[in-house]
Amino acid sequence: MRSLGTIFHLGDESGVLRTSIAITMLIAAFGIGFGLLSGSFSILFDGAYSLIDAGMSLLALAVVRLIHSYTHITSATRRLRERFTFGFWHLEPMALGLNGVLLIGVSAYAFFNAVSLILDGGRPLAFDLAILYAVITLSACTIAAALEMRANRRIRSDFIALDARAWIMSASITLALLLAFCIGAAIEGTAYGWVAPYVDPAVLALVCLIIIPLPVRTVKQALADILLVTPPELKAHVDAVAHDAVRTHGFLSFRAYVAKVGRAQQIELYFIVPADGPARRIGEWDALRDEIGNAIGPDNPDRWLTIIFTADLEWAE
Repeated sequence: MRSLGTIFHLGDESGVLRTSIAITMLIAAFGIGFGLLSGSFSILFDGAYSLIDAGMSLLALAVVRLIHSYTHITSATRRLRERFTFGFWHLEPMALGLNGVLLIGVSAYAFFNAVSLILDGGRPLAFDLAILYAVITLSACTIAAALEMRANRRIRSDFIALDARAWIMSASITLALLLAFCIGAAIEGTAYGWVAPYVDPAVLALVCLIIIPLPVRTVKQALADILLVTPPELKAHVDAVAHDAVRTHGFLSFRAYVAKVGRAQQIELYFIVPADGPARRIGEWDALRDEIGNAIGPDNPDRWLTIIFTADLEWAE
């Protein structure tokens, strides 16, 4: 049985995501409970938002484990490799895209509910409980974001980067809630007390307007990965390496096909060689592949590189 230190180890991607999920679940339960007690729709939304975020983090963790199992061959994962010969990298942009779309959808729904509450005359709120919730949650979100950003300096995971941004987003939301609750508590019982019922839905509407555009970039990148849109920088680099190989080894031309799928790079290079060129041993062709592969970049489990030599252009197109 693994210890808690192993399960929540911040030195690897899975451990960081597990830690994030645990904190998120606690905040979600805390938010939903305090939202019901204080009568705050914005706190209730914050808790529900955290619950969805936890669900997406669980999905991300599952995808990470699948990718890791594919790139690290063991007897337990050999069967998976036989059934999914192209790996699981394609699941990463799907999960990221789904996460972004869900967060946008939930925020849009909450915005319309907030507008409806404002039109209905607002909502009374227990500001003391709301302020207590905001202070505790803001501290938790800030700590979680700092831990993930620090861990991701070494891990460099898109999932952790997205999750860290989500924590920063949550901290910003909670800070806005805290300020609004403090203002509401200050004006309650004064000549401006009539404004107090509008504080909760108004700040919720404002927060939603800020949140809705934030995942758009992630969704856009995920869609590009799903559609196998060619990354310009990677394509330019591969083309430069291929041009050098053509010039150095006397090939006729080349065709390069490049895509980024989540963390993975998929590269196919076809070199058109003269049909009447000098014969080479298989080992020499393999040495050429190694040379070109090293020029493209260091080998790693998340790079799918195919290099083919042919005299028939049709094989390359």
